[in-house]
Amino acid sequence: MQIQVNSDNHIQNSSRLEDWVSSTVQSSLEHYEEDLTRVEVHLKDENGDKPGTHDKRCQMEARPKGHQPVSVTHTAATLDQAVEGAATKLNHALEHLFGKLRSPRRGAALPASEPGVSADALLEEEFLENEQVLNS
Repeated sequence: MQIQVNSDNHIQNSSRLEDWVSSTVQSSLEHYEEDLTRVEVHLKDENGDKPGTHDKRCQMEARPKGHQPVSVTHTAATLDQAVEGAATKLNHALEHLFGKLRSPRRGAALPASEPGVSADALLEEEFLENEQVLNS
């Protein structure tokens, strides 16, 4: 997984900053390393030189293999908080994406209680039982 760090003119981009952001992203997303080709990190100071609360923004865009990019944004008072918040959000977004992809489709294969009984037969039986209860 390649990690690319970009920053605007108001945030001094240094090798120390890039190393810290890269290690934060790497540790947060390490269990998705085989599934991602690249993560782009964009750091921005929303107010420029003016002080303000929640003016540091971190946008992270992960590129899963064979899927559309997943992007999250987090704003905070400090750059550290913005990066860590965005990494947490991206982890949750990827967990959701890969959880949906890895889970079996709904209704595709309900386990049959007896050999030779189809899922449709089980659903029909359940429907008829519920209908009998309603008609009683």
